Amino acid sequence: MRIEQDLKLGFKDVLFRPKRSTLKSRSQVELTRDFTFKHSGRQWSGVPIIAANMDSVGSFDMAKALAKHNVMTAIHKHYTVEDWAGFIKENPADVLKHAMVSTGTSDADFQKTKDIMALTDDLMFICIDIANGYSEHLVEYVQKVRNAFPDKVISAGNVVTGDMVEELILAGADIVKVGIGPGSVCTTRVKTGVGYPQLSAIIECADAAHGLGGQIIGDGGCTCAGDVSKAFGGGADFVMLGGMLAGHEESNGEIVEKDGQQFMKFYGMSSQSAMDKHSGGVANYRAAEGKTVLLPYRGPVEYTIQDIMGGVRSTCTYVGAAKLKELTKRTTFIRVREQENNVYGKE
Repeated sequence: MRIEQDLKLGFKDVLFRPKRSTLKSRSQVELTRDFTFKHSGRQWSGVPIIAANMDSVGSFDMAKALAKHNVMTAIHKHYTVEDWAGFIKENPADVLKHAMVSTGTSDADFQKTKDIMALTDDLMFICIDIANGYSEHLVEYVQKVRNAFPDKVISAGNVVTGDMVEELILAGADIVKVGIGPGSVCTTRVKTGVGYPQLSAIIECADAAHGLGGQIIGDGGCTCAGDVSKAFGGGADFVMLGGMLAGHEESNGEIVEKDGQQFMKFYGMSSQSAMDKHSGGVANYRAAEGKTVLLPYRGPVEYTIQDIMGGVRSTCTYVGAAKLKELTKRTTFIRVREQENNVYGKE
């Protein structure tokens, strides 16, 4: 047993230090980034925000709505191949280049991924997603998927330390997904005692990935637009959002009426609700590691994504970053004990 003494930070522990800027308006800030991915060699241009591959967030409808803003959606893995065929038939390549095909690591998952990717050349992203990215099985699976799809962009995770980021990139991942425990409906830290504060995880994992020519996705822990900015400031190439995009018309969650008000069900993908729905219940050798909550129904996602992007643009103006790519170079974080004045409640 050993103890690491240096403090690890979450988004609540820091604020950006403002700097002089030549920018006159938020409208001058460019949020689009251009990437060339390490193994696939593919190029992609867009706003590097991703709707999470949760079945009450990452829907086909969400992908269509966010593609209008040049934003990505990791489509949840519970659609059938036939569902994908219908989605592809109805949508132009512009939507498909903003969609990630999510998969687990079973033989059935591998076959399903092959079947989906065979439907069109326009799909370029595969998101290999398991809760514990420290399993050697994930490394082997990444190698298997890379061999099958040499020209596709492969994301794999989740991990929170640089050593595993390096191993996954060397195994064939272009992008590594970073985050264990920070999500709003994740209870991994409570059930297992395992986790890592998200900002420190991003800073350390970005450093490891960029040294090898890879990228990372900061996945989880964002509660407001300022947190999204902090993730980018810490070095995240992409930021994945679950709870912030849940509860919307396009989220396709179950709507529940309570006391005359509409709510939408939102739950973690390792929760009792998710396992009841997709796996026939919680297996007797494991515990549920997610919450189920009811969120006030929020209408179309259009206004929310504009608000998030507007907040990130504003961050950039405060630190003098004309492009999102420059934000991490212009970032100085200051440690704080308070974030906001809550005398009239939280925003």
